[in-house]
Amino acid sequence: MKTSATKERKTLTQIRHTIQGMFVFVTVLLGVRHVIPGRESTGGAFDAFCPMGGVETFISYITTGHTLKTTTLLNFAILIGVLGVSLLAGRAFCGWMCPLGTLQDMFAGWARRLSSGGKPKRRGIRSKSKFPIKLSPKVDKWARYLKYLILLIVVWASATAVYPPLHEICPARAVFGLQLTPLLASVLVTFVVTSLLVKRFWCKYLCPLGALLAITNKFAPLRVTIDKNNCTGCHRCEAECPVDIPAIPDNMRSLECIQCLECVETCTVEDTVLLKLG
Repeated sequence: MKTSATKERKTLTQIRHTIQGMFVFVTVLLGVRHVIPGRESTGGAFDAFCPMGGVETFISYITTGHTLKTTTLLNFAILIGVLGVSLLAGRAFCGWMCPLGTLQDMFAGWARRLSSGGKPKRRGIRSKSKFPIKLSPKVDKWARYLKYLILLIVVWASATAVYPPLHEICPARAVFGLQLTPLLASVLVTFVVTSLLVKRFWCKYLCPLGALLAITNKFAPLRVTIDKNNCTGCHRCEAECPVDIPAIPDNMRSLECIQCLECVETCTVEDTVLLKLG
């Protein structure tokens, strides 16, 4: 018989997947809308709906009063919304709303099933499939700093840019923009391949927006907590973590946490891993 806690976790999973699917669907519609003849000028370019565009055009707007080409004031509105979510719940945008994050989860799931002969993964148990792989701890540790370096480069480059610095290499445009250039096509292939090989590769190592939002994990009031007195050290939560945070009980404020709540859903000890406000 399923306990009430198990039912609540299942409901939480369904809610998250539904929200992720909605954001992917809306992003696909935006991409389709901007390739329909005569529609691209009735609401701004595809870039105008990206929160990272608000970061890229910020310096230009405060120094010249104009946004970079393909960005608009809508970018600021969307960025403020994302920051609002993050101030409340840390990097929840990455775990619940970002369409690129959803696709990475999907590709990792495909890779796991294909490399394990189609066998379903048991929740809380480390998969024996060949893919996705994990980078060595040393390489992984230093590679995670790349996204912060990319954020700094993007902000620096935006000061003299005409178009957003990421315009020609943005994976969101490559996946959803439906207007591929040779460079964007290479970005698309790279995004798909790396997502199949390593869980949330873009999120963990390259995403400048994730780097910007990461600090909110340190003080966001809505967060996951673990009662160490109840924790059995089974490591089920670590087996399910999509961004491979090590020693989760000691890293609940990790900058890498995307607030996906997989640890909440996976824990089998009641009242141990909980989502709390405050």
